[in-house]
Amino acid sequence: MLYGSVLLFALVMVLFGLAYLRPAWVTRITPSQWIVGGGLVLPIPILVLLTGTALVLGEQLLPKGDAPLRFKAHAERWQWTFIYPDGREMSDETLHIPAGQAVDIAVTSEDVIHSFWVPRLGGKIDAIPGHENLIRLEADEPGTYWGQCAEYCGPGHDGMWFRVQAHAAEDFTALMEGRR
Repeated sequence: MLYGSVLLFALVMVLFGLAYLRPAWVTRITPSQWIVGGGLVLPIPILVLLTGTALVLGEQLLPKGDAPLRFKAHAERWQWTFIYPDGREMSDETLHIPAGQAVDIAVTSEDVIHSFWVPRLGGKIDAIPGHENLIRLEADEPGTYWGQCAEYCGPGHDGMWFRVQAHAAEDFTALMEGRR
């Protein structure tokens, strides 16, 4: 999207430069030619390219293959509670996931609209009371990834941070077996 917008901006700046540096050239073009050329011919290929790119990249975000591990993230009064696939509930503001494996997170809320967002792992999704939204995330490598509520939800919003701790597969398995 950035490259497409830079290309469109560059084309408009070239036209602007021509109009400024060569005014005689601009006066030879009729208003209807400006409308057709600048309003249709110029933006259509760029918009088609941007739309195609968005569709291809968006398709990659859709769930495919076997169902991954499914976690739950529940927001309530400026804190997150995480529920693991085996049903254990953890409210220590840390979600432990396996690295290198896609996971689904079902996001819900108890009180107001919150937003589950881990910038380094992917997009964000709203946590809406009485509704479950699903987001698929994948950490490429083990590490700590910070997340936050990205929807103003009241006076405690600024402290509604959480951590996603991605572990190597064997470490994640050991961690889940050790917590039983």
